[in-house]
Amino acid sequence: MKLQANVGTLDRVLRIAVGAGLLSLAFVGPQTPLGYIGVVPLITGLFKFCPAYTLFGLSTCPMERQG
Repeated sequence: MKLQANVGTLDRVLRIAVGAGLLSLAFVGPQTPLGYIGVVPLITGLFKFCPAYTLFGLSTCPMERQG
């Protein structure tokens, strides 16, 4: 089963940046376990798929041309 990408380029870049930033809080800075929340946006950005977008019928990917 192949998942259809629903995360566009700008959304993807922001997710990866925010995810990496949050994840860094678990290792540097305040070293809080809450930084592990950054795994979620990081993974959704890397795989170009967000399950929450599917639930709400959203997509930030550009529409594909037909024909």
